[in-house]
Amino acid sequence: MTRRQKESYSIQSVDNALDVLEALCDEGDEVRISQLSERLGMNKTSIFRLLATFENRGYVEKEQRSGKYKLGLSAYEIGQKFLSRMGLLRKAKPVMEKLARACNEAIYLAVPSDNEVLLLDMVDTTQQVKIIPLLGNRYPITGPSAGRAIVAFGETHQAKCSFEELAALEAELVRSREQGGCYDQGSFGEGIASLAVPLIDAEGNVPGSLCIVGPEFRLTPEKIEQELLPSLIEAGIVISSKLGYVGHFMNKDKI
Repeated sequence: MTRRQKESYSIQSVDNALDVLEALCDEGDEVRISQLSERLGMNKTSIFRLLATFENRGYVEKEQRSGKYKLGLSAYEIGQKFLSRMGLLRKAKPVMEKLARACNEAIYLAVPSDNEVLLLDMVDTTQQVKIIPLLGNRYPITGPSAGRAIVAFGETHQAKCSFEELAALEAELVRSREQGGCYDQGSFGEGIASLAVPLIDAEGNVPGSLCIVGPEFRLTPEKIEQELLPSLIEAGIVISSKLGYVGHFMNKDKI
């Protein structure tokens, strides 16, 4: 079914309801109806009725004193149920925890979402100096290393990028395929560096990437070459093997 066909079946009221719910997710804190109205371009009465419906089902909670709204427990519960059933996450989590202990840096699992990359899960570092958690954030798929690793090794995702984007990244994508991963400075914020490798499934598709994120002063070129990249590649191979990929055993240049 094409995008146009899908849009022809969409229900405006449901679209509006999801817009409100997504806006609450993006805000990450309590918000007023007036804020949602201004952001979404919807009238306050419509937003109030949608919020009241969500509140009755436990997806939204209202702070009685301030009159502000925030996500309710039902929203978190349904998200946790989805994550617990996601095969990629189940197979990646133990490897992420082991890698985080070995490297003592934050480890992220990223997945593609259209032309963006979503940081789906993380295991944090115990270092005193750490990066503010980026969990749940979305970025252009050709931006940070977590997205570029997916593009570099995934032909399906390359097809979704524009010719200009691929041309600008051509040399870097070739280098990433040669060394097995992508490095980035600044895409997650000033002073933040990241290193990512692809995760490959049984069909040769790239459903996600594994990413190390930390301050630039700790992710030095020497440490990356001697310690972090080899460990990250090894972890990526383990997860890919769990997903059914065996190409790295037959062709070591593939991953």
